[in-house]
Amino acid sequence: MLTEVLLVVSGLAILLIAGDLLVRGAVGLAAAMKVPALLISLTIVAFGTSAPELVVTIQAVITGNDGIALGNIIGSNIANVLLVLGLPAIIYPVTTHVLGLRRHAVFMLLATAAFCAAAYTSPGHINTPIGAAFFCAILAYILYMFIRALQSPEREPVIDEVEEYIADDKISVKTVFFVIAGLIGLPLGAHLLVSNGSILAAGLGVREEVIGLTIIAFGTSLPELATVIAAAFHKKSDVAIGGIIGSNIFNLFAVGGAAGLAGTAVFDPDSLRFDIPVMVVAAIILAAFVFTRRDIGRFAGAAMTIGYLAFIYFLAQSSGAF
Repeated sequence: MLTEVLLVVSGLAILLIAGDLLVRGAVGLAAAMKVPALLISLTIVAFGTSAPELVVTIQAVITGNDGIALGNIIGSNIANVLLVLGLPAIIYPVTTHVLGLRRHAVFMLLATAAFCAAAYTSPGHINTPIGAAFFCAILAYILYMFIRALQSPEREPVIDEVEEYIADDKISVKTVFFVIAGLIGLPLGAHLLVSNGSILAAGLGVREEVIGLTIIAFGTSLPELATVIAAAFHKKSDVAIGGIIGSNIFNLFAVGGAAGLAGTAVFDPDSLRFDIPVMVVAAIILAAFVFTRRDIGRFAGAAMTIGYLAFIYFLAQSSGAF
């Protein structure tokens, strides 16, 4: 199984690098064509930073590995809250005093409720109609943010910064190379990840969701974790929480929608009993901090991090991985 582990890790690395290259190349092309920065941020950057999860999910559903597809979505949302916000909060408190954050927290809870409705309503799957509805919801969310950003002088807390991705104001060879490399690397990384992740799950005797919930979800959350930790060291953790809420919404509606549009993804009974309830609790914890405007301090951060480690431990124990 060492070979499969190495191939899974290689697939993750290729995915993350290719996703970043694709975003940089696509943003460069859009900027060269004079597309407004706000529109670039809400579309290309928003979808591009979710490209690894999107491609993995589509690949997994097409090949019949529903557990990897849905586990990736659920696991990423759990990791985003408990680990990506919890660990940096130990370094420096994460503030929730960000204008406009509450309305996005409400949308996150609605997205979580819609995902749960698909999971717990018989027969418990995301099919094409549900996937289309999810995708329409994410488009409506983007339109809402676009209108709010135009009407209000304050910056929307979940809009990604574009400037770091723009290198030139004209189409260059490097920009074209980034796009091509990203388009080639994403499906290659997804293929390595899904095919070997499935083999690894069979070899360990665990359900596929465990691979999606742990290795894949943690791997695809690494860029956000690195960004938030860097922000914490610079005592600028206020930039973190909006991005995490936005990422969770995109995971549920954009990536979940892609799962339905690619085919039919069926929820595993064990996910209904354990994984999804943990995701719901994590969403409620984050929303509670936002609604009460209480900073995520060091104690809370330590508790959230320990909670994530406990989730991974009990997941492995219940699946017989240990």
